[in-house]
Amino acid sequence: MGKSNAVRLAGIAYESLVNGPGIRRVLFAQGCIHDCEGCFNQDTHSFNGGISYDMDDILRDIQDNPMLRGITFSGGDPFEQADKFAYLAKNIHDIGLNIWCYTGYTFEYIIENKDRRIGWAELLKYIDVLVDGPFIQEKQSMAIKFRGSYNQRIIDVQKSEESGKIVVLDYDN
Repeated sequence: MGKSNAVRLAGIAYESLVNGPGIRRVLFAQGCIHDCEGCFNQDTHSFNGGISYDMDDILRDIQDNPMLRGITFSGGDPFEQADKFAYLAKNIHDIGLNIWCYTGYTFEYIIENKDRRIGWAELLKYIDVLVDGPFIQEKQSMAIKFRGSYNQRIIDVQKSEESGKIVVLDYDN
């Protein structure tokens, strides 16, 4: 396995119903700088943890499961390995599955820095839905869908890019 074709993951949830709509494969990125208090996935923070996976093996495995409705990138933070997740996202998009991505960065920060950070612009091109912002323990709620705290938004990335305004999706009603 060549290093350039590897992504470091904390783990994989092969069939999830809680990380976006429908049956989804969830890839948990290894590495996160946000260190949110109360994070449910602290094992994903270290950049040295996790396991190195061959991205083409991941893609073949995704393609072999006809029940999947989409793929979710979670973490850690996928934007810390944006070039790797951009490669996965492009190929997943070509298969015809939708892509959700969770990040501790805000959409505004990503847009502002997408041309300065490796892989950010490319990754953003293939994400259908971005759940943005850090987890804030004081704003946590079990009453909201697909996110941990009220400050996080579920953003339609492509409609937001087209319109120049952030288009927030409402899954709570």
